[in-house]
Amino acid sequence: MKSTLKKLLPFAVVGVISGATTVGAIQYFGHGSNNGDQSYFTTAAPTASFAGMNTGAVGDDFVKAAKTTVPAVVTIKNYQSRTASRASEQDLFDFFFGDPFGGRGQQRQKQQAPENMPSGMGSGVIISPDGYIISNNHVVAGANKLEVVLSNKKSYIATLVGTDPNTDISLLKIEEKGLPYLNFANSDNIDVGQWVLAVGNPLGLNSTVTAGIVSAKGRGIGILGSQGKATNPIESFIQTDAAINPGNSGGALVNTNGELIGINSAIQSTTGYYQGYGFAVPSNLARKIVEDIKNFGIVQRGFLGVSSLDLSNDQQVQAYNKQYKTTIKSGSGVYVTGFGDNSGAEDAGLKKGDIITKIDNYDITDFADLSMSIGSKRPGDKVQVTYSRNGKESTTSVTLRDQKGGTSTRTKADLSVTEKIGAEFDPLTERFKTEYGLNSGVVSKNVSEGGEMAKIGIVDNYIIIEINGKPVNSQKDIESILNKYQGNVQVKFVDDYGRMYTKGFKMP
Repeated sequence: MKSTLKKLLPFAVVGVISGATTVGAIQYFGHGSNNGDQSYFTTAAPTASFAGMNTGAVGDDFVKAAKTTVPAVVTIKNYQSRTASRASEQDLFDFFFGDPFGGRGQQRQKQQAPENMPSGMGSGVIISPDGYIISNNHVVAGANKLEVVLSNKKSYIATLVGTDPNTDISLLKIEEKGLPYLNFANSDNIDVGQWVLAVGNPLGLNSTVTAGIVSAKGRGIGILGSQGKATNPIESFIQTDAAINPGNSGGALVNTNGELIGINSAIQSTTGYYQGYGFAVPSNLARKIVEDIKNFGIVQRGFLGVSSLDLSNDQQVQAYNKQYKTTIKSGSGVYVTGFGDNSGAEDAGLKKGDIITKIDNYDITDFADLSMSIGSKRPGDKVQVTYSRNGKESTTSVTLRDQKGGTSTRTKADLSVTEKIGAEFDPLTERFKTEYGLNSGVVSKNVSEGGEMAKIGIVDNYIIIEINGKPVNSQKDIESILNKYQGNVQVKFVDDYGRMYTKGFKMP
């Protein structure tokens, strides 16, 4: 019953592109904290200068930025149980850095690491003096212990505050004060050709600094959706030719002022090592994600409520025309192919065949633009959508909604049982139970990276037999057992080799 990665669709779906407007620094640490320095998470002032190719940013400029950045970049060691390590369907470190554009989606058995050795290592960036650290989701995925090592070699065990596979961002916390940290810059202000530095721990080489330029903006490379855990990926990467290698994941991309403009996430390579193309999550999007995680416990997702076709992608357009026997022309913008349930866009008057050209004052030339513009919003936010219909341009106001059609934010307390534990479940057939001698069981699906089920080694297509000693035969059974339950949860399950385990977690 092993799962296989889903094939990429010939056209993109934006029905549940998520987002939240970025809140200010005071709001970020003002809620739920009365003793924080409210200067954290500040954005660079609009007048801040950014070094470009014409400014000759060399020598002392790089030295200053490096001295600012290196102390705030940490090593993150990911320790996994033997069950989780063996059961992992795909090594996400290899996925993001091992031939992601050549052998994408290939599964292979991961060699077990000794229990006292990390299963993987990456980087992170300290973003507040009291120990909040931003990194990638794939750096922390599947961990049952996370160790953070500072540039001065001091080590801490970190708490995973939350993750978001849709942007490949995670937030960790260590208990310390007075730490060096980086401020977020406004990534909208960066220019192609601008000098940048990548700082991380590539190939086990701690505190490594490399320099390059911003070689492109708004790149959508299809890496998040194709790895299977991002249900509504947001990709609008900063592309850089600063050298990035395995171990740089989660590290800092900074301008020559030493301000954080991106979180390094992936490379384009046929070898798994640097070949000139690295990709970083823009700081504006990364900051929004960690603000949501800290303030609400979960990332807030706003839905435009449309499925769409990227007109800038000739291959996708041709495939769509062939499949639906249409004659849509390639060009600029995003073509509306349909609507989801409770669609705010449909209620606002958009129709199939409309071409979205702007969100607010942000030009929409391709799917990555649309992804990023909606990715900065929350449910209930209103956006001005400019669209073309039969050659005539119009604008309408759309209220974004969540997956359930609501227009308000949610917290962890509002989540369902399956959302809290990070998995959904399908019943086993009676025939299957008979053939394998089981009296009960459900099959796990949509297991979330960083969720409670994933932490104890459960992946898609494992069989859960009992919860807290009670047999389960449906998702409803699990919801009934764990609804309003507080305390330790005991899970009895069978892996894809038929081996039985009993493991537990504390109900979130």
